[in-house]
Amino acid sequence: MNEALIIADQILILHRHPRRKNETLQAWDSADEYLINHFQDNDLGKYITEDGQLLIINDGFGALSCFFQETQRTVVSDSFLSVGSIKLNMQRNQCPTETLLIQDSLQPLPTNAKVVLIKVPKTLSFLEYQLQQLSSVIDKDTIVVAAGKVDAIHKSTLALFEKYIGTTKTSLAKKKSRLIFSLPDQINVSEKEVAITWDIERFDWKIHNHANVFSRNHLDIGGRYLMENLPEGDFTKVVDLGCGNGVVGMAAAEAYPDAQITFIDESYMAVDSARINMLKNFEEERSDNTRFVVNNGLVGFKSRSYDLILCNPPFHQQHAITDHIAWSMFNDAHFCLAINGELVIVGNRHLDYQDKLNRIFGNCELIAENKKFVILRAIKRD
Repeated sequence: MNEALIIADQILILHRHPRRKNETLQAWDSADEYLINHFQDNDLGKYITEDGQLLIINDGFGALSCFFQETQRTVVSDSFLSVGSIKLNMQRNQCPTETLLIQDSLQPLPTNAKVVLIKVPKTLSFLEYQLQQLSSVIDKDTIVVAAGKVDAIHKSTLALFEKYIGTTKTSLAKKKSRLIFSLPDQINVSEKEVAITWDIERFDWKIHNHANVFSRNHLDIGGRYLMENLPEGDFTKVVDLGCGNGVVGMAAAEAYPDAQITFIDESYMAVDSARINMLKNFEEERSDNTRFVVNNGLVGFKSRSYDLILCNPPFHQQHAITDHIAWSMFNDAHFCLAINGELVIVGNRHLDYQDKLNRIFGNCELIAENKKFVILRAIKRD
């Protein structure tokens, strides 16, 4: 939907998909407004010299990118969906593109940032990774301001700013959001490998996880249950949709040795983790028959092109709990499956995916269940 953000004499029309019919969902929040007002009220733009720029980290849907359209800036995101929203909202608001560089979270940060604005991410490990990267490219004169919802800023959050940036304090809360001010006076910041590795003994795999990968500390129990209940068949083109670190697609590579496996996720870190895990745990010949795609689900993929799609759908987007991602994934899967192709998903019992699949596919079969999860299969009919 479209909403107007009116702030500091600017009117921005921002778009974000609603979660459900007739539901409004803003493409910005009070933390965005707090950051913008603080920047304006304190004239932070004066610190951005001709050879410097503004660095924006974790702009959710483009509110910050659009508002600071006249300022040379780099925007860093790990989300393909966020990047797409930024580009869409820039276009809709006729913002110039020559002042903006968008890069993913795996690329090096620019070294000439004079002001840094951060939206605090949901994952503490991801924040640690970002602050560690930031600490290596700023100096004592760099202004660092972060913002987030009050319930997302904890002592552990502030401790990371203290550890990697320097002396840190917070603002008063406004509209349930708070600012974090961090003075770059920390010296001799020790490097720490934020990515972690753990074993899956059943397959003798070592699993690499970047900082922003879902269930990065252990094997997700839903994913494990799906790996244990893969369908039998002579599948040749398989998708791990919403792949995370890629363990479900890797199990498919074991179960269907001749199949091409495509790993898809909207997180750049997730897809790179899946790529690393295939390279580390499979022979080169098997790894060669794989694809790794950062994308919004199956948007843009050809119809009737796959015979099996495996999915452990997320039910949150950033801090919002939502089922629209699952709806999109199921509809995309129906479009991309060949006739008699199968969508096999794992989900919490209470999420009622069975009803959704019946409405989209006209059928749904319960393959397995336990106290917490169900494995469901829907088949595309002619």
